Amino acid sequence: MRDVIDAFWRAAAYCLLPRVMLLSLLPLLLATAVGFGLAWFYWEDAVNGVREGLDQWELLAPVTSWLNHISGGVFRSVIGPLVVVAMSIPVLLILSMLCVAAFMGPFMVTLVARRRFPALERRQGTPWWLAIVLSLGATAAALVALVISMPLWLIPPLVLLVPPLIWGWLAFRVMTVDALSDHADSDERHALMREHRWRLLGMGIFTGYLGVAPSLVWAMGAMALPMMPVLVPVFVWLYTLVFAFSALWFTHYCLAALNVRRARMAPEQPVAPEAAAAAEDPPLLPPPLVPPAA
Repeated sequence: MRDVIDAFWRAAAYCLLPRVMLLSLLPLLLATAVGFGLAWFYWEDAVNGVREGLDQWELLAPVTSWLNHISGGVFRSVIGPLVVVAMSIPVLLILSMLCVAAFMGPFMVTLVARRRFPALERRQGTPWWLAIVLSLGATAAALVALVISMPLWLIPPLVLLVPPLIWGWLAFRVMTVDALSDHADSDERHALMREHRWRLLGMGIFTGYLGVAPSLVWAMGAMALPMMPVLVPVFVWLYTLVFAFSALWFTHYCLAALNVRRARMAPEQPVAPEAAAAAEDPPLLPPPLVPPAA
C-alpha cells in the first residue's frame, strides 16, 4: 500500500501543474461539442421516446399514471429528461476517459518518465494501434456489462456498487495499458498486470467512485434541468480532471513497479578478471628497505 499511496499523492501534485490543467481543457471542448451536438439534434426525440416507452410498458403504466396524477402532470414532464440525462452519464464518462487516454495519456506518461525515471528504457512493447484496440475492446465489454446490469440499478445498495465496479475494471484495463505501452514490452506488461492485479483493480474502483461522484448532482432532479447548459461543461471538466488524475496515478505506480522489476531482474554485472584477481589475492608487500653501505 505504500507504493499506492506514494503514487496517489504524486498524481494529485501533478494535477496542479499548469500544463496539466490547460491540457484538460482539450477533452472538455471536444466532449462538450459532441454532447451539445447530440442534444441539439436528438434531445426532443430521445425525451419523447422515453415517455412513450414508459406509457407502453404495461408493468410501469399504473405506477407512472398514479405518479403523474398526484403530481399534477409534473412527473410526466420531468421523468423523460431525467432518464435521458441518466442514460447519457455513462456515455459521457466513457467519452471523457477515451479523450484523456487519446490526448492526455501520452503527454502525462512522458512527463512522469522525464521527471522520475529518465533512465527507464522505452521498449515500445505495445504499438499504438494495439493499445487502441485493447482500449476499445475493454470499453465495449464495459458497455455490455452496464446494459446487462441496468435492472440491478433499481436496487438501492447495488446502484452504489455495480457501476463503480464496472468503471474500476475499465480504468484498470485501459490506463494500465496506456501507462506501460511505451516503456514495457509485452511480457513485462502481462507480468505486471498479473502481479499487481488487485492493487490496480482497487485503484480503478477508487477512481470509479471519483468518476461517479460528480453525477450525484442529478439527484437534485428537476432543479438541475434549467441549469443544464452550465452544468454539462462543468461536469465534463470534472470528469476530465478525475480521469487525468487516474491516468497520472496509474502512470506513477506502473512505471515505479516496472523500474523495480527491471532492477530485480537485471543480471549481475560481470567482473573483469584483473579486478577479480585483485580482490581475491592479498596485496603484495613492498620489499624491505636495505640501508646503504657506509
